[in-house]
Amino acid sequence: MESSDDASTIADDVATLRGMGYSQELSRRMGAFSNFAVSLSIICILAGGITSFHLGFCSVGGAAIGIVWPLCCAFSLIVALAMAQVASAFPTAGGLYHWAAILGGRGWGWATAWFNLAGLIAVLAAINVGTFQFVTGAFWPDAQVGISEQILAMVLITGSQAVLNHLGIRVTAWLTDFSGYWILAVSALLTGALLWHSPGFDFSRLITFSNFSGLPADPETAVWPATSSILWLCLLGSLLPAYTITGFDASAHTAEETIGAAYNVPRGIVRSVLVSGIAGWVLLSSIVLAMPSLSAGAQRGPQVVFWTLRETLPAWLTLMLFGAIGIAQYLCGLATVTSASRMAYAFARDGGLPASHLLRQVSPRFQSPVAAIWTVAASATLFTVYTPVYSTITAVCVIFLYISYVLPTILGFLAYGKTWKNMGPWTMGVWYRPAAIVSATGCLGLIVIGMQPPNEQALWVVAGTILLLCVGWFAGAKKSFPGPPTGILTLTQQDEP
Repeated sequence: MESSDDASTIADDVATLRGMGYSQELSRRMGAFSNFAVSLSIICILAGGITSFHLGFCSVGGAAIGIVWPLCCAFSLIVALAMAQVASAFPTAGGLYHWAAILGGRGWGWATAWFNLAGLIAVLAAINVGTFQFVTGAFWPDAQVGISEQILAMVLITGSQAVLNHLGIRVTAWLTDFSGYWILAVSALLTGALLWHSPGFDFSRLITFSNFSGLPADPETAVWPATSSILWLCLLGSLLPAYTITGFDASAHTAEETIGAAYNVPRGIVRSVLVSGIAGWVLLSSIVLAMPSLSAGAQRGPQVVFWTLRETLPAWLTLMLFGAIGIAQYLCGLATVTSASRMAYAFARDGGLPASHLLRQVSPRFQSPVAAIWTVAASATLFTVYTPVYSTITAVCVIFLYISYVLPTILGFLAYGKTWKNMGPWTMGVWYRPAAIVSATGCLGLIVIGMQPPNEQALWVVAGTILLLCVGWFAGAKKSFPGPPTGILTLTQQDEP
């Protein structure tokens, strides 16, 4: 039952949204934990951390977890802090798109929207492909699974997630709340089981740099091409935490469904990164410590986690944990549909997408953006038809998302204290601009790393997207795209004389 305090806070939220030029169309039911849980669910250390473990481990071995992971997570926390300050000032479902439009103009907002939406669709594809590959590898390790089976699984998995989102934020919020608790509980259980059954604790594994490039030995299945550069392998291995600790902009995309959004959205962003970074470090370190042999594990490539659990834990416990991880990964995809559909809804609300008049519609019964939900689900499934390779899908989603993160960050740095003087209740003060510099620099670095072999296809996807956006903007959108309403575009200068 809604309390009087919640009713008062919701009234303030609605008034704030109205001041930005929008009416309250979505159902505002999410509390602080629900907003935190939706980002925690998308980050999901049991999804990216497990399915992409080999991307880190097969670079420099245990040090990829013991040293590279916490360093990259510290960087992600800085990105989250910079993002949180802007989210507090402009709590709308458009998230990064609105921020870029407010701070730099509608053209930057339009470009950011496309990159963010494309990144969210790619990350949904990566999560659900990863879920399918994890479940088949866990329960049917000897099965010969082809592309057609993977596509069919994508249709079933993503379609069911769309159905649950279709039913409204009440159902979705309940499931993401459950997902938040489930992720932490299963991570603790898995960590405890691995440490309990570990033959010993050689903590030096976590700080030892090993060159596992070129493994597995078959060139067609090697995780990373053979190289003698440990530094370069560390950079390639950073894709593990970069892919895992992403999607925390979901807290911003559900701002119009969150009670006390100006306070709870930035807290949800920062807390989800902090909790996931620490919990993920402990969990993945336990896998390294329990591994019978690091070199033998590297020879397993993408199968290294399956091999470690089967070699270390009792069969019944292994199967139980596999099932629990599979549930967490499914709920991760569910939360991603929520985030991506709200982004699509917000962009369509301002006329930024083809058929915007359809994609902006909200179901009167469920108060959910039904057309946007199903369009996002269909797009993610079709993306896996174009590039079914898991590592390339993850590289593309990292690049697209970090481009969408870096654009409003750079624009915020330039506008801070000039055209942007009205901060929200959550602010870093003088630390915002240094955080923005670190965030922008690191994001650009990750974009370059994500295009390296064997993910060269990501370069063509990104280059093609940039070309299409340039053509689309100058050929038509520059004149036809109205952008956010005047109210939201003038928020930064309300205190000007």
